[in-house]
Amino acid sequence: MMYPYVTFSDDTEITHSEMLPDGRVKVYIETPDIKDGFHNAICYLPDYTWEDINGYTDAEINYFKEFVRNNAHLLIEFSQKGGILNASNF
Repeated sequence: MMYPYVTFSDDTEITHSEMLPDGRVKVYIETPDIKDGFHNAICYLPDYTWEDINGYTDAEINYFKEFVRNNAHLLIEFSQKGGILNASNF
């Protein structure tokens, strides 16, 4: 199951999985693109393993790497509580 985390003004969405059996959390980043359809990337926490990076520039990936690092503690916490909406009791 994937849970929404944030949507940016350019419609980039960041979602995350529940905590996986191996203790990791999958973070999925996706941005709609008129030419390519979607740009996307996957990061696994807590080891920050990146894979399947498609369509993003180096500058964009560096921004996402910093964003994920700055939010990793929340993403890991929310992965154990059914996402941000369940964790916040909304």
